[in-house]
Amino acid sequence: MIEVNNIEKSFGEQKVLKGITTKFDAGQTSLVIGQSGSGKTVFLKSLLGIHEVDSGTISFDGRIYGHLNKDEKRDLRTEIGMVFQGSALFDSMTVEENIGFPLKMFTNKTPKEIKERVDFVIERVNLINAHHKKPSEISGGMQKRVAIARAIVNNPKYLFCDEPNSGLDPKTAIVIDNLIQEITKEYNITTVINTHDMNSVMEIGEKIVFLKNGLLEWEGSNKEIFKTDNAAVTDFVYSSELFKRVRKMYLEDDK
Repeated sequence: MIEVNNIEKSFGEQKVLKGITTKFDAGQTSLVIGQSGSGKTVFLKSLLGIHEVDSGTISFDGRIYGHLNKDEKRDLRTEIGMVFQGSALFDSMTVEENIGFPLKMFTNKTPKEIKERVDFVIERVNLINAHHKKPSEISGGMQKRVAIARAIVNNPKYLFCDEPNSGLDPKTAIVIDNLIQEITKEYNITTVINTHDMNSVMEIGEKIVFLKNGLLEWEGSNKEIFKTDNAAVTDFVYSSELFKRVRKMYLEDDK
């Protein structure tokens, strides 16, 4: 579980995060959404420790990040997996080398142990026979699978994803969404996804945090978001005809 308590973050005179309080449970896919400039990227980077918050606390299963010493922060980072926007794979490395990189960097595993673990996660994300291919030799969807495999290779407790569906066609995006949700539940990971993809909200939004102008404007599930009368949420979410139809369906089912 990640608990966020009244965090604030400013850059000079600009206050970007304005007292956000929420929590993210293990085994649940949590999505952070909002318009450009809403603060969601700074929020995600604050959770990752890239930005130090000005006030408030962020705790990981009771460990308050700001209270940890250097060694404790390093240990916590080994429990975190990250899927970057655009995958951020090493072009010169093969699929198995990309996935095994965190194990070589941050563990004392033997080459045999690394290979066994890499083979396991490659199979888990359905990348069979891709071991020796370079990123340029596989599709965008397969690159995302490699990025997910690399993120989970070290058995993380916490998984952060920044726009994991960026650049993917809708069908492949749904496959990636489902894979992330399956892994989250299978390994009881606390997963936080920064996204603008409303299809992801429908597919895997077990918890949704909606930010606007640095404030937590609304939070709830993907079922609740279709029923809310919060004007900021409806203006953002229901701009497409698809969402208008889906909301109408949800509301009619309640009658």
